[in-house]
Amino acid sequence: MPVSLVVESVRSEEAHPMRFRFSQLADELSSSRLLPIGAAGAILLFLFAVQLLGTATDAAAPLLERVFLRVVVGDASALGLSWSGAYALANGSVVAALALSLFTVDIVSAPQLFLMVAGSRLGAAAIVVFIGALDYLQKERYSLQKSVSMGLLTFLLTLSVYLPVTAFGYLALPYLGDSFRAASRGWTVSADPLGFFDPLTATITNAIGPVLSFLVAVGVLFASLKLFDRILANVDTATLRKRFFSRLQRTWVSFAIGLLVTGVTTSVAFSLGVIVPLYNRGYVEREELIPYVLGANIGTLIDTLVVAVFLESAVGTAVVLELLAIATLLTLGALLVHDTYSRVIVAIDERLLEDRRVFLAFVLFLLVVPLALLLVPLAVN
Repeated sequence: MPVSLVVESVRSEEAHPMRFRFSQLADELSSSRLLPIGAAGAILLFLFAVQLLGTATDAAAPLLERVFLRVVVGDASALGLSWSGAYALANGSVVAALALSLFTVDIVSAPQLFLMVAGSRLGAAAIVVFIGALDYLQKERYSLQKSVSMGLLTFLLTLSVYLPVTAFGYLALPYLGDSFRAASRGWTVSADPLGFFDPLTATITNAIGPVLSFLVAVGVLFASLKLFDRILANVDTATLRKRFFSRLQRTWVSFAIGLLVTGVTTSVAFSLGVIVPLYNRGYVEREELIPYVLGANIGTLIDTLVVAVFLESAVGTAVVLELLAIATLLTLGALLVHDTYSRVIVAIDERLLEDRRVFLAFVLFLLVVPLALLLVPLAVN
C-alpha cells in the first residue's frame, strides 16, 4: 500500500475512531464465513430500533406533538418535512419509519403519513444527485456525466413515478383507504413479535428519558440500515453480475430482477451498486437499465411496509400498501410503453448532463421545492 494511503488511513482513524471501528466491523462481518451472522445481526438491530422507536415515541408523544404542530402547517408542509428530512439524514427509510412511529401515536394523520412516506422516497433518490453535483464542483477533473450520470437517471425515474403517485394517491386516499385497510387487515401481527425487546426498551426509556430514547432509536435505526448496506456492499457480486448481464436486455425480466434484489435485501444501495460497474463501463445502456431501476424503486418500499407491520399499525400498513400499489401500477404502465417512456427520460437526462446551467438550476430546484413546501405555510400562517 502506498505510504500516502497508509497515512490517510491513520488520519481517518484518528479523526473518526467510531466510524473507523464501525467500518472495520462491517468489513469483518461481510466475510463469507461471517456474512450470515452479520446479516442476521443487522436485521436484529433494525428490529430492536423499530421497537425502541415505538416505545420512545409513545412516551414522548406530548412533546413530539407540540414540536410537530409548530413545524408542520397542513399536509403540504408534511411532504416538505419528509423530503427535506431525507436530505438531512441521507436516508429515506429512516424518515419513513419516523413518520410511521408518529402516526401510531396520532401525531400524523393518514394523508400526512402518505405524503411523508412518498416524500422520503423523493428525497432519498435526490441525495445521489447532490453528492454527484458536489463531487463535480469540487473536483473539476471529473466530468458532469461521470459525477452524476447514474444518480441523475435514478432520480428522474423516481420522480417520474412518485410525483404523479403522490398527487393521485393523496387525492384518492379518502376513496381507496377502506379498500386497502380491508386488503391489509391480515397483515398486522396479532402477537407482539418484538415483545422480547420490551424490558430493554422500557429500561432505556426510563433511564434516559423519552426524548433521548427517541434520538437513540433514530441513531440505532440509521446505524442498522447503514450496517446492512455496508455488509451487502462487500459481498462478492461477480457471479451476480454475470447472471444479470444477459437478462437486463429483456424489459420485464430486468424489472423483476430489480424488484426482487431490492425487495429481498431491502437495500436499494446494494441493488444499484451491483449494476453500477456494468453501467459505468458501457456494458449496459440506459434504456436497458431503466426497467431495473424502476423495479428497485418499487422494492425499496418493502422495508417501510415491514416497519408498519411490526409497529402493529393497520391503517399505517394500508397507507404504505396503497402507495406501493399505485406506484406498481404506474410503473407497469410505463413499462408497457417502454420505448416511448425511455426516450423521454433519456432526452431529459441528456439535456441536464449537456448544459451545466440547466443542471445547476435543476439541483437548485430540488433544494427549493421541499423547503418551500415546508416554510411557505409557516410564513403564511
